[in-house]
This record gives sequence, structure tokens and C-alpha cells, in this order.
Amino acid sequence: QVQLVESGGGLVQAGGSLRLSCGASGRAIGDYAMGWFRQAPGKEREFVSVTNRNGGTTYYQDSVKGRFTISRDNTKNTVYLQMNSLKAEDTAVYYCAAKSGILIGPYFRQAGWYDYWGQGTQVTVSS
Repeated sequence: QVQLVESGGGLVQAGGSLRLSCGASGRAIGDYAMGWFRQAPGKEREFVSVTNRNGGTTYYQDSVKGRFTISRDNTKNTVYLQMNSLKAEDTAVYYCAAKSGILIGPYFRQAGWYDYWGQGTQVTVSS
């Protein structure tokens, strides 16, 4: 069993940056693909980014590509999401998720594919 805890959210002006962290406990995240999703009020949870077990492969939602960067440090059991050039439409609760094994397209873009979820951290971008 994996426990995930997100941190780093907050209020930022458009054009600013935030770095989210997802700390894991219970099991080594080196055995898991790690993803980030977000959910705005009244909307479905949507895929943001994912990285494979060793961090060598990454995928991004088109709307964040070039602005967000996912990374991981398996020795620290932590995954990060660096968010730059933030826009008002990035406002949402951001969730960290874990899935054992390899990335399998197109399933890694679907929230239901993941085994474990954190509680989320709020990101609010003012314009």
C-alpha cells in the first residue's frame, strides 16, 4: 500500500510559478508510474502529466506542455511538478497518483487506471 501526500499549492498571480511535491510512504515509488491530475469545480478530474518508473519517459496534457515539468527522485520517494507561466485556467486541486508497473497508453491518461491517490493540494492562479 502506498500513501501519497501533496504539498506546495497556493495562491499565485498569472505568469508566476509553483512547485508541487508528492511524498510517498509505504512502498518505494521506483516500482510505480507516477502521475499528476487536476480537478476544477464542476469538472472531471483531468490528466496533467505522468512519468515512468525511472523518470526517463514523460507525457503532458497539451495545454501544459512547455510550461510544466514532471520529475522524480526515487531515492527521496518524491515526485515533483514544476509549474511555470501559470494561467487562470490552471486553477484546480492537483492530485498525485501512482500505478504499479509500466506506462500503457492510452490508459495512463485516465484517472481510473491509477491505484493510489493523494488528498490533493489547491492551486489558485489570479488574473
